[in-house]
This record gives sequence, C-alpha cells and structure tokens, in this order.
Amino acid sequence: MTELPLCKTLLLAREGGRLHVTLNRPESRNALSGDVVRELLAVVEFLEGARDIGTVVLRGAGGTFCAGGDIRGFMAQFETPAPAPGEKDPIAMQNRRFGAFLKRFDSLPQTIVLAIEGAAFGGGLGLAAIGDIVIAVADTRFALSETGLGVVPAQIAPFVAARIGVSEARRLALSGLRFDGREAGRIGLVHYVCADEAELEATLAKVLADINRCAPGANAATKRLLLASRSTPLDALLDEAADLFAAALRGAEGREGVAAFLAKRPASWVDKPK
Repeated sequence: MTELPLCKTLLLAREGGRLHVTLNRPESRNALSGDVVRELLAVVEFLEGARDIGTVVLRGAGGTFCAGGDIRGFMAQFETPAPAPGEKDPIAMQNRRFGAFLKRFDSLPQTIVLAIEGAAFGGGLGLAAIGDIVIAVADTRFALSETGLGVVPAQIAPFVAARIGVSEARRLALSGLRFDGREAGRIGLVHYVCADEAELEATLAKVLADINRCAPGANAATKRLLLASRSTPLDALLDEAADLFAAALRGAEGREGVAAFLAKRPASWVDKPK
C-alpha cells in the first residue's frame, strides 16, 4: 500500500478503498492558495497510481467548501515583473498550472464525490464542475466571482461550460451572479440538493453505498469512456467501448460480477456490513 502524501493544508484519511480529502484552511474559508494547489496536485499524482483506491470524497473544513482563489496571492502577483519580449508571462504560467491540475483531477480513474456546504466561489465552483457526483446543502452560496474582481475565470471556464453548457456559463460568469444550491441543482452543477448538513451526511452515505456495489475497474473504464465522448468521433468511440467491454468481461471483475449475480451473492469488491 502506497503511503499518502504529507500535507499541511489538506486532511487525508483512508478508509479501505476510499480516500477522504478535506480542504483544511477554515481561517481563509479554504481558499485555494499556492500551497493548497500544490498539495492537491500531490494527491492527484498519488491517486493516478493508486489502483487500490476506487472512490475519493472531497469536502471543506469549518462548514465551508472553498471560497475560491486566495486574494492575498493575487495581490502578491502585482509585484511580479513583466515578462521580457518574447517570453511567457509568469502569471500566465502559474495560472496555467492550475488548469493542468484541474485536467488531471477531472481525468482520475477514481469516482470523485464532492460534499459542498457554505460556499463554493470561483475555483471552488470549478472543483464542483469536475466532480463525478456532487452533493450540496440548499443554502450553499455559489458564484463565478472572478469578473467582479476584474479578472477572468480562465482555467475553470472550460470545465464549467462542459458541465452546465456555454449558455448558463455565460449567464453566471458575465453577471457574477450569486446563487444557491437549489439553483445549482436546477442547472446541473450539483446532483443532490439537501435541506441541511444532516441530510447531506445521509445522502453522502447513500451515494457511497451505491458506489460500493460497482466494480472499481469497471467504474474507471466507464468514466474514461464518458470523458472521451466529449471529443472522440462516434465510430472511434464505439470501437474503444467494444474493446473496454471485452477486456472487462474477460477480466477478473467481469467473471466475479457475473458469478455473484448468478449465485445471488454480493460481489467480492462489495464491502460487507460491519
């Protein structure tokens, strides 16, 4: 079993084939500082090679998911020297690294579940847009808040548009509208809207139990196929799908899943009640 990365701004807790990741800067409402992003990237690198982990739960400490980018970090960038002619702006390079992280997070083979309460602004909303299953409390506040600060939601915009459509993304980004969890559910940003924290915890437990019945390898292959559907031509996608199906059916999970169904017993990957 590979050791978890050491983190100061994140709390990591492993529970069998599940990893709980908690943004842990409640004093700043879990804003995405450079240290947070670096540690999130270390977790992503760990998960890319952790085939014994099938599910990741991401949430925030202190009753808030994520207030977005760290404004103090923005202020520090005012002092960044302008690039020399022909060179890339170092601010652009740093911003692009966040996009590279989002892309890798989006592509993880694990099923990513987000539990959101309090607020999800800016980059926090961007994280919500790449969760596989997203649960939020109804009074959670959401916003694409960057334009109100005079900046651009540069790296999160493509992921938000892919999640809710360009039309809704334009409405939210170009007005900076603050909206609640009910509206987030209506536009498809989140999947489950809960009345309060207790219902959020109950819904999270139910979602995790549902995922537990699914084979981790089959989930990873299915997620890969669904992500590929954004850009792969249909015939090529169907060819890839057929290959994935054949590999799954011939593999250990396919054999075990079919055998368990016929024997009317839980499959071997299903955690038994304790």
